[in-house]
Amino acid sequence: MLTALRASLRLTRLVLHLLSGTLTAALVYSRLPSGWRRRLKQRWSRQLLECLGVKLQVRGTAAEGLLVANHISFLDIYVINAVAPAAFVAKDEVRRWPLIGWLATQTDTIFLERGSRSAVQHARAKLVDQLRIDRSVAVFPEGTTTRGDRVLPFHGALFQAAIDAGAPVTPLALCYTGSDGRRSEVPAYVDAITLWQALRAIVTADGLVARIEVLPPILAHCTASQPRADRRHLAAHAHRAIAHAIGAPRPD
Repeated sequence: MLTALRASLRLTRLVLHLLSGTLTAALVYSRLPSGWRRRLKQRWSRQLLECLGVKLQVRGTAAEGLLVANHISFLDIYVINAVAPAAFVAKDEVRRWPLIGWLATQTDTIFLERGSRSAVQHARAKLVDQLRIDRSVAVFPEGTTTRGDRVLPFHGALFQAAIDAGAPVTPLALCYTGSDGRRSEVPAYVDAITLWQALRAIVTADGLVARIEVLPPILAHCTASQPRADRRHLAAHAHRAIAHAIGAPRPD
């Protein structure tokens, strides 16, 4: 009974928060200076986590440049924005999600079509433009989600944007824990689970914590000690850093 009541209250708060965000995005967001937009996105994302009953824990310093993270849940976007507001590269199907897709479209999201090389090149060009005007861009290089117990190989294509823009790559390690402090698979958006099923699991959970660790940045531009930057090297370096931070097993 208490679980059902708590879930209903959280869902009600979430709906009101999404409606408020929709009005803000429609009426004022695009008219605000970039610094104000980032602060607004950060505050709104923190409030969304609160609506869902998810506590945020952060380790590390400020993130910048190309932010790369392991991918577990649709919540990952809001966890990252709550710490380091950024433009996101998201799969094209997110655009079709009810309300959330419209909000993503209005708030600097770069959509990427699956299996399209030209779409990747177009997205990379947009990334370079964003990074060159000193804006952070976040990507999930695995290309899909996991249960949080491992880190899949990183696709290196979008790392080229950091090299072209001379921007650092900042790895972000994400994990979720339950009330017992152990890793939780509750937020995982995997297999054939629907968005509604994932959301329902989150709002009925007790003591869910989103943990994010900002790891040391990796230089993507050429230096005397690193005369030739390589996107595969950057991807592998970022992958190792994140896998180590979350305690994921090393690949065979």
